[in-house]
Amino acid sequence: MIVPAGGRVPQIRGVVVHQAVLAVPEPVLLAGLPCAPAERCAVDLARTVTRLDALPLLDLCLRVGACLPGDLAAELALHARLRGVDQARQLVRLADPRSECRQESQLRLVLIDGGLPIPEPQVWVSDDEGFRRYRLDLGYRRSRVGIEYDGLSHLDPDRLHHDRARMNWLAAHGWRMRHFTARDLYQRPSLITTQIADLLRT
Repeated sequence: MIVPAGGRVPQIRGVVVHQAVLAVPEPVLLAGLPCAPAERCAVDLARTVTRLDALPLLDLCLRVGACLPGDLAAELALHARLRGVDQARQLVRLADPRSECRQESQLRLVLIDGGLPIPEPQVWVSDDEGFRRYRLDLGYRRSRVGIEYDGLSHLDPDRLHHDRARMNWLAAHGWRMRHFTARDLYQRPSLITTQIADLLRT
C-alpha cells in the first residue's frame, strides 16, 4: 500500500505500507482495487531492493508486457531526485524480456557485474542444416561459450538423460558449456565470473 509521505500510516495485518513522495496520478483498477501502474511499481522496487532482486523483476515486466521500455524510461524521469534512482537507471538499461526465469536474470547480472560482456539470453544453436536444435539460457555466440542454470528440475532422471545428450551434441559442435547451480549463484558468484572469463580468453 502506498500513502503520501508524512500521512497517517494505517496498521493492517498482512499489509506493508510505504510512504511515497511521488503521487500516483492514475491508479489502475485490479479486481476493484486502485493499484499503482506496473511501471511505477517496477521503478520503485528497482530503486529500493538489491540489484540481484531488481533485474529479474524488470525482465519479467518486459517479458509479460506489463510495461514497455518507454514506460520505464518515462517513470525513471519522475524519480530523478529520489534515493536509488541511479541503480534503477542502470538496471532498466540492462533489462531484457528474453530472460525466462529469475535465476537466468541473476546469472546474467553476476556476469555483467563481474566485468564480462553482456551475454545473450536464450541463444538458439542450429544444426548443420540450419534447423534450431537446442536453446541455451545464456551464451556468447562468437566465442561459442554457453551458460546454463541448473535448478532442481535437472535432477529428474529423464531430464538428466536429455541433458547428457544435449551436452554431448553441443560439445561436438564446438560449444564450451558451463553449468551453475543455486550454490554457485548465491554463495560463490566469483567462481562463475572466473570460469567464464577464462573461457572467453581462450
